[in-house]
Amino acid sequence: MRNRRFVLAIVAAALLIAAARHPSADIRILTHDQADRAPHRIQAAIDLGLFAFSVLITWTTKRFA
Repeated sequence: MRNRRFVLAIVAAALLIAAARHPSADIRILTHDQADRAPHRIQAAIDLGLFAFSVLITWTTKRFA
């Protein structure tokens, strides 16, 4: 009976770990003018299994002179 409870606890823990949200980081660098309707943009996402991250970089080519 004790082994059955131990196995049930391990199975429940494994299900909770599997249902957990995948960890990820989101980094954004926004340096474009808000009036620019089409800013230049680079976006990348990398997923390595244990962790994931995505990067978004935008900029504008308009001069502010």
